[in-house]
Amino acid sequence: MAFTYDRTIHFSETDAAGVVYFANVLKLCHEAYEASLIASGIELRSFFSRQKIAVPIVHAEVDFLQPIFCGDLIAIELTPTLLKPSEFEIQYRVNHASKLVGKALTRHVCIVTETRSRSELSDSLRSWLDRCSVRIG
Repeated sequence: MAFTYDRTIHFSETDAAGVVYFANVLKLCHEAYEASLIASGIELRSFFSRQKIAVPIVHAEVDFLQPIFCGDLIAIELTPTLLKPSEFEIQYRVNHASKLVGKALTRHVCIVTETRSRSELSDSLRSWLDRCSVRIG
């Protein structure tokens, strides 16, 4: 089941051509990711602060299908998929006026911060995945 995050585009997020600056699309997708974590009961301060594990993004990609302008109300649908016990990816669909205007993907790997070696996802992340993921395999 996808999680949806609604957001209005701000002027500061656009470039000289008046459209959303390309790097800001990933920023908006990360906002949606954070909102989905909050909705599942994960406290962001502790999740992103120095813990024994971290979940860095190891891959990101974006496709732009139509321009997004200042003032546009967008809806970002995100769907995470468990790939391995230590890895998941999130697919994002960026919509404006019920039309797909962009797509993105981020891949995340859970690691032990001290050794930088892979670790299984935490219970809270597994719970988050159970709420809004697609299982493969």
